[in-house]
Amino acid sequence: PRVELVWAMKAHQHAQVYFNLISSVDPKFLNLTKVDDQIYSEFRKAFRDLKIDVLDPEDLKSEPAK
Repeated sequence: PRVELVWAMKAHQHAQVYFNLISSVDPKFLNLTKVDDQIYSEFRKAFRDLKIDVLDPEDLKSEPAK
């Protein structure tokens, strides 16, 4: 149990650091991986008209969205 507790504490610390990092950078300048542009390109191929600036859960549950 002690090892699991220490691991959980370290994981929480790392999560806080990463959250602070991504929260302090303008998203248009933030690259998390080397393939971010490729991921976004593939996403846009699959979801051409999806507005990602504001997501409404009800829009995602609609019949056309499914």
